[in-house]
Amino acid sequence: MSGIPAAVVPVVLFAALLHATWNAMAHAVPDRLIGFALIGTAYLVAGGAMAALAPLPAGRSWVYLLASVLLHVLYNLLLMRSFMLGDFGQVYPLARGTAVAVVAVLATVAVGEAMPAIRLVGVILVCVGLAALVAPLGRTAAAELPAVVAALGTGVMIAGYTTVDGVGVRGSGSVLGYTGWLFMLQGAALPIVAFARRGRGLVRQARPYLLAGLAGGVLSLAAYGLVLWAQTKAPLAPVAALRETSSLMGAIIAAVVFKESFGRRRVLAAVVVTAGVVLTNL
Repeated sequence: MSGIPAAVVPVVLFAALLHATWNAMAHAVPDRLIGFALIGTAYLVAGGAMAALAPLPAGRSWVYLLASVLLHVLYNLLLMRSFMLGDFGQVYPLARGTAVAVVAVLATVAVGEAMPAIRLVGVILVCVGLAALVAPLGRTAAAELPAVVAALGTGVMIAGYTTVDGVGVRGSGSVLGYTGWLFMLQGAALPIVAFARRGRGLVRQARPYLLAGLAGGVLSLAAYGLVLWAQTKAPLAPVAALRETSSLMGAIIAAVVFKESFGRRRVLAAVVVTAGVVLTNL
């Protein structure tokens, strides 16, 4: 299989839009711990409903599913930390771009997928463009270092669960069942962390952000469910690269909604990323 089938491309692009949107919603909640706790609650409820209605994933997929649950919990904790430390327009593209590079390596080394030279060039362009997107725009590099480190860690977790799920969902026999169990099992972690830190006041503190947090969780589940489906139809690395158009969407949201800087350099970087995404599908 070369590249991504034409019918799968719009699905992945829509998933990218949903992903950028839910991340922006999470970043917009001033109390990030509350925001991510509500997202986790949505995972728990919606994932539980999917798990109850869909066929149970095949036994051979459970080792991958449980490994992915752990990686997703770490990802959410690191993403929350990234949003606490840095600008949305910086940490979000950096995390996603890191994932593209690492997935390309893992898909080739661990999964055995072919990486033609032109697709490798595309992945490199995606990474170069995203690096330009996140270069310092005012603060010193030292001041941005904690946010950059958290975002890099987030990207490594993304690459880890993308690769694990790409193998696990293909052997599950049930994309909906795999998705439901994945989100239900990981969903409890952040509410538990939030309750341990805030105690009984958690519910009262969460009320102002209830709609945004729960909606963000539902959008996140939908976005990743679509990606899991796409991974059953196409190679992992091209799907991961195409999904990272969410970085461009996130950069636009950062400029328009959060009023973060988006000058000529970032416009050029967006063009480079787009060119890389095209090459990954040739």
